[in-house]
Amino acid sequence: MKGKSLMLMGTASSVGKSTLCAALLRIFKQDGLRVAPFKAQNMSLNAFATKEGLEMGRAQVTQAEAAGIEPRVSMNPVLLKPTSDHKSQVIVNGKSIGTMSAADYEHFKPQLRTMIKETYDALEQAYDAVVIEGAGSPAEINLMAGDIVNMSMARAANAPVLLIGDINPGGVFASLYGTVKLLPPEDQARIKGIIINKFRGDVSILAPGLDMIEDLLDIPVLGVVPWTNIDMEDEDSVTERFEQRHGTGPVHVVILRLPHISNFTDFALLAKEENVTVSYTTHVSDVENADIILLPGTKNTIEDLLWLRKYGLAEAILRAASRNALVFGLCGGYQMLGNHLYDPLHIESDIPEIAGLGLLDFSVTFHEEKTTVQSQGTLHCSQGWMQELNDLPLTGYEIHNGKNTFGDIVPFLSLNGQPEPGGIMNRQGNVLGSYLHGIFDTGMFWQGIVRHVLAEKGINASHAVPMTIEAFREQEFDRLAAIVRQSLDMDQVYRILRGEPLKRRPHG
Repeated sequence: MKGKSLMLMGTASSVGKSTLCAALLRIFKQDGLRVAPFKAQNMSLNAFATKEGLEMGRAQVTQAEAAGIEPRVSMNPVLLKPTSDHKSQVIVNGKSIGTMSAADYEHFKPQLRTMIKETYDALEQAYDAVVIEGAGSPAEINLMAGDIVNMSMARAANAPVLLIGDINPGGVFASLYGTVKLLPPEDQARIKGIIINKFRGDVSILAPGLDMIEDLLDIPVLGVVPWTNIDMEDEDSVTERFEQRHGTGPVHVVILRLPHISNFTDFALLAKEENVTVSYTTHVSDVENADIILLPGTKNTIEDLLWLRKYGLAEAILRAASRNALVFGLCGGYQMLGNHLYDPLHIESDIPEIAGLGLLDFSVTFHEEKTTVQSQGTLHCSQGWMQELNDLPLTGYEIHNGKNTFGDIVPFLSLNGQPEPGGIMNRQGNVLGSYLHGIFDTGMFWQGIVRHVLAEKGINASHAVPMTIEAFREQEFDRLAAIVRQSLDMDQVYRILRGEPLKRRPHG
C-alpha cells in the first residue's frame, strides 16, 4: 500500500468532498493504515495555527484528526484567505506572502507547482496512503491551464480519482456527465469511480439512473451516501449551519454572521450545552432579544465593523450590552469591542483609523507582523462572577494581526506566560473578549458563562459534565465512517487505491 494515493473531486463546490475525505481517512485508519490528508490549495477563512506557528486550512486539520495524526502545514501548502470579492491573502507553507488580486494570483500560481509536488511527495513517502481533496470542479474550462489543485494535482501524484456528485439540488447525472466530458481524455481516464452524495429517499428508485450513468461514462458507481446529520466542521462560509437554529434551551445565543466571518468552528460545541438555543443572524431584532451575543473572527475587521454600523447591528449590540446582555468578542470580533482601531499601514483597509464599539477600554493597532501561535493558559479573574471559574485551564491558538493597548479592563486569562492579558472583560462583567480560538472547546468555560446568564435570569438548572470538542469529533468521525462504509463498495475503493482491476456492478 505504501506510496499509494486516492483523490476526491466534485462536480461543484459544497458537494461533500471534505466530509467524504474525512470519512475515508477514518475508515482507512480503522482498517490499520497510516493515512494523511492533502489539499494543494485551500480557499477558506477557517484557519488553524500548527505547533510550529504555521497557518493552514481547518478542513485538512479536521481530516488529520479523522486520520488520528497531528495536523501539519504540508497537508495544505497553499491557503487563500479572501479579504474582498477580488483579493485574497496568499499563505504559502504556513506564512503569508502578501495579498493578491484574482488576476495576479492566476499569473503567480503556476510558480507553486514544483513546491506542491515536492511537498506532496514527502508526505506520500511518510504514510501508507494519502487522501487528496480537489477544489470546486475540475471542469472549470477557463481555469484548467493554471490548475494546481485538481487534475494537475492528480497527474502530479499519479492518483486515481473518485468523482462526487451532490444529488440534493437536482441535476446530479447531468453534472457528472458534463464534468467528465469537459475533461481531456487522459484526465477522464483518471476517474475510476463515482459517488452520489446527500441522497434522500428510496435508493431503489435511483437504481436505473445509476445503471445509465455507468453505461454512458463507463465508470462504476461506488455507492450512494445518504443525507446525514453528521456535525462536521465546515470548510468555509458556504454552510447550512448558518440557516439553522441549534438547541432548545432558555438562554438565547446569537452569533453575528459577518460578511468576512472566519473561524466559526469556534462555536461548533456551543449547542451541546443543554440550556441554550444558538443561531447565526444578520437581524437587529435577534440581537436585541439575545441573552448572549457572540462576535466571531473576521478576515477584515474594519470592513465588517462598518457593515455592523450600516445595518444597525452596532447600535443593537450597544443597546443589548446596556441592558446587561453578555457580549463576547473573539479575535476580530474582540477588536471591534475596543475604543479605536488604527491601521496606518493599511493592513486591513484603506481607512487609517476608526472608532470601535467602545465596550472595552482598549485600542488596537495593526502591524505587518501576524501572530500565529498555539496558546495555553489558566483562567484567573480578580473580581466578579468569573472568579468561580478561576484555575480553569484553556488551550487553543491565535491567528491575528494587531497589538492592543489597554486602559481600565479586568484581565481574566493569561496565555503562554505573557504579561499581556489573553482575555479581558469590563468592570460590569458582561462584555468579554479574547484572541484565543478554541476557548470554548473544553465545554467548561462555555458552561460557566451559560450558568452565569441563567443565574441572572433567575433560572436554576442542572449542569452535566460538558463534552469536549475532542470527544465530540471522535464520536462524529466514527458515525460518519460507519455510514460511508455501509454506503460505498469499499472493496472497489480499495481496488482503486491499489491500482487493481475493478469488478463490474450487476445492472437491473
